[in-house]
Amino acid sequence: MKMKIGVLTSTRADYGIYLPLLNKMKEDSFFSIEIIAFGTHISVFHGRTIDAIIKDQYRVIHSIQSILISDDTQSISTSYGLTVLKFSDFWKSNYYDLVFCLGDRFEMSAAVQAGIPYGVHFAHIHGGETTLGAIDNVYRHQISLASSIHFTSTRIFEEKVKKLTGLDKNIFNIGSLSLNNVESFEPIKSEVFYSKYKIPNEEYALITFHPETLRFKKNSLYATIMRKALNKISKNLFLVITMPNADTNGSIFRKEIESLKNQIPNRVRVIENFGNHYFSAIYYSKLIIGNSSSGIIEAASFGKYVINIGDRQKGREQSSNVINCEFDEKKIIKNTKEALKLKTFNGDNIYYKKNSVEEIIRLLKEFYEK
Repeated sequence: MKMKIGVLTSTRADYGIYLPLLNKMKEDSFFSIEIIAFGTHISVFHGRTIDAIIKDQYRVIHSIQSILISDDTQSISTSYGLTVLKFSDFWKSNYYDLVFCLGDRFEMSAAVQAGIPYGVHFAHIHGGETTLGAIDNVYRHQISLASSIHFTSTRIFEEKVKKLTGLDKNIFNIGSLSLNNVESFEPIKSEVFYSKYKIPNEEYALITFHPETLRFKKNSLYATIMRKALNKISKNLFLVITMPNADTNGSIFRKEIESLKNQIPNRVRVIENFGNHYFSAIYYSKLIIGNSSSGIIEAASFGKYVINIGDRQKGREQSSNVINCEFDEKKIIKNTKEALKLKTFNGDNIYYKKNSVEEIIRLLKEFYEK
């Protein structure tokens, strides 16, 4: 008898993190996998990334539309409520032995909250983490409290989940799932990469900015500071910018990025998302600038320094490749210049743990037997 697994995925980012695990489970006859795609996956505005999931040929892919295009606070709240309503119907009609949920986004929280009255067994990945500049803290802890099994990315986060839930069992530190295959990672050929994404063959900064959802009234100021700093940085580095997710005020950053592109079109390349080639984008970059969790969790494994700006990631454990910086134009420029003088980072990544996928699969089989 197969273990029926549901996988909640709402963005390109969480799907990319799941991928090593999904590929392994597809090869194992013990599991029957169903993808539950919602959130920005269904949005044309955000690149309709469900098409990439469809290409990966899962036996069953559920598609649930629940996100509004607008990203003001009322629209985010409405999207949360709509997601709860849609998943209320979904959980009524669909049963799983275990459902994976990942991270801390509002729509992921909503999908999980709707499953509580149905007794859905959730497995939470990346619980226990702290991001003081984002409301995600609340969503992340909500998801953890609703989950039956937990896979954390560091020992400290494992202990935090234990304190949060008041439990000691079914909480495991497996490292960051996204780094499972990093030792054997090979980027696509450089000429293919630069040609495919229309990036000139020169040193570039890989840039991702998201709004600070706790200080959302300051996002207009922060987005302007970002644009002005990047304009000046572009004199020394080409800018490759990925767009923000559907967070409160994310459109403010999108508008400033588009403005920057119009100002210096020959020094900026804007990519909605790199999909499965994101690690190649990190690999070929000179350094990373922004406030994405990827800079904190993954960049160290590629020998890259990170200019981590603002408070969005404040509280997350960091490897020594991270250079923290305020939302200040002069300081962003200064820190970037200093980082360019550094050699390739060769320290450890605190989020890496060998064979994390194999460990999850072993633990899932034990959980199912119990």
